[in-house]
Amino acid sequence: MRILLTAKFQIGKKGVTPGVIESIKLILKTHKHVRISTLKSSGRDRVKIHEMAKQIIDKIGFPCASRVIGFAIIIRKIVMVKKKK
Repeated sequence: MRILLTAKFQIGKKGVTPGVIESIKLILKTHKHVRISTLKSSGRDRVKIHEMAKQIIDKIGFPCASRVIGFAIIIRKIVMVKKKK
């Protein structure tokens, strides 16, 4: 299976819903990075954006790392590499 690099996603006024989590899970099956833009209606508070990032990482079920840059959340899937003997 080929893993693509970056996908883009938006979170609106309803915030992090179960539908958002499922969509991000599906994206992470084929992409290594997801760039999530938070729209103005979702709240432009830095603390709220960090809470959204933590909430997404906790619910995804993949080993991931997140970073908040401005009003965007970058989620990177950590790919485990098996060493050959």
